[in-house]
Amino acid sequence: MHYSRLIFLPVHFQDCRKLSEDVQNAILAIATVYYWLPKGQGTTLRKMVRDATTEVVEGMIQLTETILSAPLESLSQDQLISTGGVWEACEQVSNLPRDNQAAVASALAACLGVVKDALEEMEHALVEGQDPYSDIMEDEELGFRGNRDTYWSEADRKLLSSCMGLMKASKACLKKVLGVVKAYGKVDSPEQIAQLDDLADIANEISPSVDELALSMYPPMNQLAVRLNAAKLASVLKKVLEITKTSHVCPPSEEGWVQFLTDAVDHNMNKIKNFTHGQL
Repeated sequence: MHYSRLIFLPVHFQDCRKLSEDVQNAILAIATVYYWLPKGQGTTLRKMVRDATTEVVEGMIQLTETILSAPLESLSQDQLISTGGVWEACEQVSNLPRDNQAAVASALAACLGVVKDALEEMEHALVEGQDPYSDIMEDEELGFRGNRDTYWSEADRKLLSSCMGLMKASKACLKKVLGVVKAYGKVDSPEQIAQLDDLADIANEISPSVDELALSMYPPMNQLAVRLNAAKLASVLKKVLEITKTSHVCPPSEEGWVQFLTDAVDHNMNKIKNFTHGQL
């Protein structure tokens, strides 16, 4: 028995050391891939590779810490969770886009998903009727049901219609831009790669702008704040459309919808200005 234990322990140590070396080499390899990726391949692609690399490295750090903090030869729930996190991070690496066109398309799709969620949430609140907080239970002390600040006035609702139009234009804009990036986006020249990055950068401003507008639309509504947030979103949308129109992803056959959405943004913004002119 004593002899067998002497044989087992060195083998076990060697296995652990080999595993540790393999992990270290894998971490160095993935970090090297990121650092060797030329900036000319696109900043959007590099950011996604960087984020995926960081997830793997941080996941391994967390897993190592849980192993070191646990008793010898034990298996804790934290270790299992951390292991799952590393596997998930590695899966993200294998699913990374292969070029900047695919990276920008992925970024636009993510933005579109956020805007869709915000629009659906606001549509749901409007369907609820006069009280968007109807899902909040009545509180005797706070008096939610009796507080008129939790209701939209008639004037608020008129303003809401144009704000919703602006949010719908945001969704349509992202959907259309995503479509042309997939159909016409190229990475054959530095100029094409840079144009795709410019699109991704400005499009990333749409979802936070939509969120800010949506939050300001809930009662008690400050109409001046709504107007300012709407103006910010309209400015971002027009910039996205302008960059799209002047880039290689927008051939003459696609210019019609760009103009249509530009007009839609102006139309809704003008109505918002008319409804809130007394707030200035």
